[in-house]
Amino acid sequence: MINRNALKTRVLSSLEKVFADEELRAPEWKSGTMLNNETYSFQVAYHWDNYMLKNVKVEVRSELAPHITIYSVGLVPSDMPCYWDHDDNVLRTTPGLYPDPLMKTSCEGITLLPKQWRSLWVKISPEGQAKAGIYPIEIVFCSKEGEELGEAVFSLELFETALPPQSLIHTSWFHTDCIATYYSLEVFSEEHWERIGQFLETAVKYGINMILTPLFTPPLDTEVGGERPTVQLVGVEKVNDQYHFNFDKLERWVSLCLEKGVQYFELSHLFTQWGAKHAPKIMATENGEYKRIFGWDTDAAGPAYRNFLEQFLPELLKFIEAKGLEERVYFHVSDEPHMSDLESYRAASGIIRELVQGYPIIDALSNYEFYEAGLVPNPIPSNDHIEDFLENGVEKLWTYYCCAQYKKVANRFFNMPSARSRILGMQLYKFDIHGFLQWGYNFWYSQHSKYPIDPFKVTDAAQAFPSGDPFSVYPGADSPIVSLRLQVFYEALQDLRALKLLESHIGREKVIELLEEDLDKPITFSEYPTDAEWLLRKREKINRIIQEYNN
Repeated sequence: MINRNALKTRVLSSLEKVFADEELRAPEWKSGTMLNNETYSFQVAYHWDNYMLKNVKVEVRSELAPHITIYSVGLVPSDMPCYWDHDDNVLRTTPGLYPDPLMKTSCEGITLLPKQWRSLWVKISPEGQAKAGIYPIEIVFCSKEGEELGEAVFSLELFETALPPQSLIHTSWFHTDCIATYYSLEVFSEEHWERIGQFLETAVKYGINMILTPLFTPPLDTEVGGERPTVQLVGVEKVNDQYHFNFDKLERWVSLCLEKGVQYFELSHLFTQWGAKHAPKIMATENGEYKRIFGWDTDAAGPAYRNFLEQFLPELLKFIEAKGLEERVYFHVSDEPHMSDLESYRAASGIIRELVQGYPIIDALSNYEFYEAGLVPNPIPSNDHIEDFLENGVEKLWTYYCCAQYKKVANRFFNMPSARSRILGMQLYKFDIHGFLQWGYNFWYSQHSKYPIDPFKVTDAAQAFPSGDPFSVYPGADSPIVSLRLQVFYEALQDLRALKLLESHIGREKVIELLEEDLDKPITFSEYPTDAEWLLRKREKINRIIQEYNN
């Protein structure tokens, strides 16, 4: 008979990270509330003080059991958790194993490893199919012989009110080539389309409602002179200086995206990253030969590429209009131009603005001068360079973060507390942000796309970016594996929706007063509460006020 005292459990919020090699200091969080169409998560941390025990079953005992999924929080390595000059709002700075992938527990159960704290992730998704009420949720650990080893209990109050649909436009770049490479699939084979559908479905489920659409192979994170695998949706035939276009693959892409719930299409950049000096890689059939006709050797502002765009973009707009996508499409010029690129960006932007008049053009950049000069109608400044844009009242403003946003502002690195990711929802609400961009939904290559990596072993793009920056989803054998970071970010999106709902009852000004009523300073993108408990209790208060208005 196993000593029942060998298993210790502790109920935690979703905003804690449990490390196997350190003592657990996180406070318990044993109860919570949720609206009836959102997802709520908590964790059960456990510590085993005995010989290793395999095939331990985890049982859920609750009326909500049909709506509950249990995951084991997996550990993955990080060689590079942060930059050397990081700020103080981090959990640790050492390389090692970090909690991140949420692995579904198998029929064989879990293994209790001695002298380690590990964690189970408990996700509740009623999807409006459960009655309002207070539900105890008991998580029970049982040996394969059926002996109960320990348990943990959480109390969840489910309200009848529903969150409104997400109004924020959110894109996290969808790397079609990485899917083909990891699974060893021919690009746009039937198997590839099936995998694309799986990853689209997961993206939409977690609030990504805009998808990067590779008209041509996206010129993103590519070494100068190098190439990424061809994932071009538009067929091109070149006859002398004339071009003919086939949109069959693009049509299939659009149909699949719409089927999976995608609302917006972010058309891939028409000029190279970091300067807009060259054309993206574009493949075409010429005299029966399929070959590259544009790329790093193409002058972005030269007559050859301009001639191509003058023929291509009108045909693309006809396709967009025929499919009724006019309100769903956004164009890009070039990603992250710097001040030294102002003139090359000016030339490239001028071509696109002339040819796609009336359609929104968005680009991630940090210098207000690009917007001031009228070069980018819809700028996306990083969250650590957004102040100039806010002070000048830029309408329908977006924001983004990537590896460079690691001081003071919100981000999602492995070594950052989860509260630092979730606070973004409240910041997006306060500043009425229209869209949010992040570059790495599934970037499973090294920096500059030189070679593929195994994301279960390499989490920093081969010691290039802090772990957690390049991707938020893992390639499972049967289906995508989400990270706890993706789940926490979705909680931030749910917070945003809850604030929008509350605004419909009490007005925007009073919502902001409620957010800041117990703070010494107003919330900004660089000043905000860093305490997880503050976030959790604030959301609980918001829920209860919303429920009062719906009784």
